Parts: sequence; C-alpha cells; structure tokens
Amino acid sequence: MGSFLSDVGARTRPPGHPVVALTIAGSDPSGGAGIQADLKTFAALGGYGCAVLTGLTAQSTTGVARVLPVPADMVTAQLETLLADVAVDAVKIGMTTDAAVARAVAAALRDLRAAGRAPFVVLDPVMVATSGDRLLAADAEAVLRDELLPLADLVTPNLPEAAVLLGVEQARDGAEAADQARALLGLGARFVLVKGGHLGSAEAVDHLAGGNGVVALTAPRIATRNTHGTGCTLSSACAVLRPVHDGWEPTVRAAKEYLTGALRAADGLVIGGTGTATGPWHGHGPVQHAHATRLLVRRT
Repeated sequence: MGSFLSDVGARTRPPGHPVVALTIAGSDPSGGAGIQADLKTFAALGGYGCAVLTGLTAQSTTGVARVLPVPADMVTAQLETLLADVAVDAVKIGMTTDAAVARAVAAALRDLRAAGRAPFVVLDPVMVATSGDRLLAADAEAVLRDELLPLADLVTPNLPEAAVLLGVEQARDGAEAADQARALLGLGARFVLVKGGHLGSAEAVDHLAGGNGVVALTAPRIATRNTHGTGCTLSSACAVLRPVHDGWEPTVRAAKEYLTGALRAADGLVIGGTGTATGPWHGHGPVQHAHATRLLVRRT
C-alpha cells in the first residue's frame, strides 16, 4: 500500500476544516453500534466520518443472529482506495471479525506509518456485544493482541475484554482494573482506558493508564437499559476529539462527557421492542448520539 500514499495530504486544508476520522468496523443494522454509531458520533462532534467495513451482522436491539466477515482482501482494497485519496486525522478500529481481517488492518496501519502519516489510532477490542453474543472469532484474539494493539495510541477494553487480552480473571474492583490497565501497557499500547461499567458501582469509573501512571475518571452512572453501542460511541468520540485536544486525558474526559449526555437522552428514543416470540421488549436500545445537536427531522 505504501506506494499509493506518498502524495496524500499534500494539499493544505482551509481554516476550520473538520477533523477527518475513519472507522474500521462492522455494521449494525439497528443503528446503535458499529460503523453506524461511529459515524453518528463523528458527525455529532463536528467531524467528517469515513468508514471501512469489516463485517456484516444480522442484529437488533435484542441480540446478534449472525456475523459475516468481509473478505480480508476486500478490507485491504477498501483501505488502499480510501487512504490513497483521503488524509485521515484519526482512526477508530472496532470489530475485526477474524484473524485475516485483523492482519489486513494491521498491515494498513504499518504502511501508513512507513509513508510518514501518523493519524491517532484508537482500538476498541470488540469481542462480545452488549447482548452477550460473540463478535470476534477466537483465532483473531492473538492477532488483535500481538499485532493491532501495539499500533494503537489508545486501547479501550471493557473489563471482560481486558481479562481476555491479559489471560487473567476479570477485575473485581477499581484497584484490580487499574492494575490491568497498567499490565496492558506492557503489551505495547501507549495509553489504555479500562472501562469500569461492569463493576456496577454507584458511579461509572474508568481507569486511564499511560506513561505517567493511572488516572481514575469518574462519571455519573445513568439508570437506563438503553446502552447498546456505548463502547463504540466512547471509542469513536475519543478518536474524533483527540486531534483538537492536548493529550489523551482531556480527550477521554470530553468523550465521557459526550457519552454521559447520550445516555441521559437515550430514553427519549424508542428503538426496538416491537414484540418477539419471547414477549415484549427485553433488549438494549441505543444511546442518543444526536443529544448535543438540533434534531431537524421529527416524526409527527
């Protein structure tokens, strides 16, 4: 890919040009997670979003019925075609589906660096959906850990994902979560944000680890079952916000503030719950990505 990249970015962007953010992730037909959530987040925060698709899902607010990986050579073709034309400021990586796709994404990032282009890279190591359905093939876990993670500026695992990456038991409290954030730095990431949502504490406490230690970042825990896509939303917010913030701590704080607002407004959406064989709505609806923007189209 390197030969395609030499002249990209030579043009000077006009003042006020938005951050250009690329999501490399899977599709969620329900619109709450995956590339749909990422693009909504980019737009809500003033960025311009591009997308490379790694997989298709048959998915609703109640679960994932099927995952179909995009062939790795097609992922490579998408990346080569896009990056030969568009200079991106930030990259968010979500679901990589299988080992071949994960390797294709890693190769593209290495080529970018070899060409002297270094967008900020956020890796959300998506393994399991909110519903509990698996989204990453078992053979891809090692590739994600050994090849993709060292290329990331920020990695954003939840507690189960952090445990899988480290091969240890899931953290049971904030102190163990902080220890696992530090341990993940040893795998090559520059910064690690271990999300504490699974702890069930009164507040949502995440732990950001970097070269200067670990910082606990606290936000109110919002009482809602509409949490589908929270991990996608937070990681994409971190990606699009990093080019306009000085460092990862202020970036993550701003991203958490955006996500908290999206959770607060989530109950204003009624997405899903039309009734299934198992009874009335029992799924997880999406957050309200547009909470900070004026809604121009409303159903009457």
